[in-house]
Amino acid sequence: MAARPPLVALKDVRLQDGQRPLFDGVDLAVEPRSRAALVGRNGAGKSTLMKVVMGLIEPDSGDRSIQSAVRFAYVPQEPVITGETLLDYASSGEAETWTAESWLETFGLNPAKSTQGLSGGETRRAALAKAFAEEPDLLLLDEPTNHLDILAIERLENELIQARFALLVVSHDRAFLNRVTNTVHWLEGRRVRTLNKGFVEFDEWSSTVLEEEAEALRRLTKTIERETATFYSSITARRSRNEGRARSLQALRAERAEKMKDVPRELYLGVDSGSTSGKLVAEIKHVSKGFNGRTLFKDLTTRIIRGDRLGIVGPNGAGKTTLVKTLLGELAPDEGTVRMGANLEPVYLDQSREGLKSDMTLWDALTPGGGDSILVRGVSKHVAAYAKDFLFSEAQLRQPISTLSGGERNRLLLARALAKPANMLILDEPTNDLDMDTLDKLEELLEGYDGTLILVSHDRDFIDRLSTSTLALNGRGDIVETPGGWTDFIRQNPGFLQPGANPRPQDKAAAHRAAAAPPPAVAPKKTAKLSFKDAHRLKELEALIDALPATIARHDATLADPGLYARDPKAFDAAMKAAEKARADLESAEMEWLELEEKKAALAG
Repeated sequence: MAARPPLVALKDVRLQDGQRPLFDGVDLAVEPRSRAALVGRNGAGKSTLMKVVMGLIEPDSGDRSIQSAVRFAYVPQEPVITGETLLDYASSGEAETWTAESWLETFGLNPAKSTQGLSGGETRRAALAKAFAEEPDLLLLDEPTNHLDILAIERLENELIQARFALLVVSHDRAFLNRVTNTVHWLEGRRVRTLNKGFVEFDEWSSTVLEEEAEALRRLTKTIERETATFYSSITARRSRNEGRARSLQALRAERAEKMKDVPRELYLGVDSGSTSGKLVAEIKHVSKGFNGRTLFKDLTTRIIRGDRLGIVGPNGAGKTTLVKTLLGELAPDEGTVRMGANLEPVYLDQSREGLKSDMTLWDALTPGGGDSILVRGVSKHVAAYAKDFLFSEAQLRQPISTLSGGERNRLLLARALAKPANMLILDEPTNDLDMDTLDKLEELLEGYDGTLILVSHDRDFIDRLSTSTLALNGRGDIVETPGGWTDFIRQNPGFLQPGANPRPQDKAAAHRAAAAPPPAVAPKKTAKLSFKDAHRLKELEALIDALPATIARHDATLADPGLYARDPKAFDAAMKAAEKARADLESAEMEWLELEEKKAALAG
């Protein structure tokens, strides 16, 4: 059976972006029913290439061929929702009204809802519903999982897997791409390489390609070195130039210079975990919180210990950000208590990008106090050099933030956050708009971070790679904690996040078994509380843990006097020893307190 011709094909497409070529001989074909990922670094031109595929942008040269009557649907990174209601918007194209209504409901939206005041997730789902309703031959999606919660992402995955149309998707979400794709187009070095397998095979394949190209560049460099040495030795020997060899050498150098243009700049991320926090970071006991009569979570009891990596997951609106702010003591719980540990230096990366005003420049954002330098983890660094570490050019420093892409704004937030020493990092949706290379760098950085990490994310792969425990909220007031990442949570709590599901399905079966079983024999009542001695010691320890941070701060303030050592070396030495003893006492008290608390919990059953 002959292969069907592609829906759209690009051949040797070239396109200039100002002074530099964006595409230099791009070949790409989208086959019927294929589900293809388009991947590449931020700024490589993925969104532009999608518009070339659709015919919205004319290339400078090259050919675009298309089957007759091919229907396109396109969801950009930042959709604009128009009309009075969502149904008006979804049926404003080529979709029938009943089809648009059906797809809006499939994506969890009320067709009669106003288009005003939509959240990011609602905007994205409305745009997806409109695109599906138009029944295209080829659907193009640009970062479709941004602002979607995990349930909405899984719903989108299921619809794409069952769809009969072809798909071309740009996304940084590895779990999403692993599940839906069967082809990968890799835009790198101004050209496209194609892997006729799903994204799950991409990392190994792309690593092999990069290694081969690095080896070819190394061999070319060695050839230039050898030819240069031969060329100049022949001049010395014969006092006459070999013009043919000179031209050959010049061509080799030009070839290497061209290849070096395509070697991407490296992103340099660093983090300083600052001074060591206390062993106990936070103790949460029977905490509940709600707003406007709605309970977000109830009866949460947990401890966060130094070095923990806590992932927080759940649907949009379930209360994840509220939970973070409650854990940090920024919001008071409605019930229960939150006890924060000593010597915490938190840095909070907020998903709302607060603090970034659209009219401020990148320079202003990095130096809020003015000047031309920034304190990076205790060391002064020129703002241009620090911006370069995050792949910003010098020309961008004076541009308003409104001109930055979503990925660039997120890199700017990372640059600001990671400049400060922090023994506790709180990252709320840090993966939005970041390309995979930046995500890999961020994961590598966080894997080596020895402070405490709280991570709010809808990126299942990111949670799996980094979290040692996962807190999940289902939006109905239920909250569970599971050791491990996303995969462990789903395995141990199937259905927990689904609307109307029992929060702990395993508990229902246990309840049926308990109802059917005969009543147990009455056992002798066991002691359910600490001994008088242990209870008294627990109170002493709590008083110590409360008092010692102030003692440490007092000694640190003494040591901060720059002239103390010169004036009174003995006083400096005494303050140093006293501060070290207070820190050791605090560590010891926290460890003993934790042991007694665990004993108390065990006795209480």
